[in-house]
Amino acid sequence: MYMTEQTIEEPSDAAQVKQKAENKEKFGIEEMMGAGLHFGHKTSKTHPRMKPSITGVRNGIHIINLEKTRENLAAALAALADLAMEGKTILLVGTKVQAKDLVRELGQETGLPHVTDRWIGGLLTNFETVGKRIVHLKDLEQKKGGEEFQKYTKWEQHEMEEEIKRLEAKFGGVKNLQKLPDAMFIFDLEKNQIALREARQKGVKVFAIVDTDCDPASVDYAIPANNDAVSSLSYIIEKVRDTILSAKSRAAVQ
Repeated sequence: MYMTEQTIEEPSDAAQVKQKAENKEKFGIEEMMGAGLHFGHKTSKTHPRMKPSITGVRNGIHIINLEKTRENLAAALAALADLAMEGKTILLVGTKVQAKDLVRELGQETGLPHVTDRWIGGLLTNFETVGKRIVHLKDLEQKKGGEEFQKYTKWEQHEMEEEIKRLEAKFGGVKNLQKLPDAMFIFDLEKNQIALREARQKGVKVFAIVDTDCDPASVDYAIPANNDAVSSLSYIIEKVRDTILSAKSRAAVQ
């Protein structure tokens, strides 16, 4: 079920007030404005379903309602924490120039699989076939690290090393993905529609930053925010990192 206003169960008044108070402490509006989360795209590029998350226009650019951002970010992080506590696999996707280094670092720090160069076609819908290429990469790495590597000619060693480089660039971030992920976090939704379609086909829960040109109803947890500025991406990624590491730490001591 997609996360839309029609499908969200409204909490009690007391719980709602408490949640809003907690959100204000965690995500300050001025802090989010300073990171540029509120800047959307030109009004001509706005997706109709994003209108409830827009609060105005400035110089032909739609301005995102940060109260909505705060509410949805809190809900998404709570769900991510639950997944991390349960040991579920979350695949991180960010291939836009502004996002790739940040997402790669997030994946390395949290130990989560990640795609940061370009989406690997069929990663979800043809997982078994893609998995064979990953196994091949691991086999080559094992050969290179073993004594038998010296048995190959200099040319064969060079060719093997070049193939490892090519495969590592493509599959390195998902090398330890043993099964389909339980969830996916897409940091640049408009650029990774194929990833989104594959996730929907396989029933993988999707979290995403949705800028004003994106369809928030296409994902389960939509965080309305600028996904072009490094400062905005960094802000959200920091929250995701802290949430996942904290949840893993709690799970480890239980």
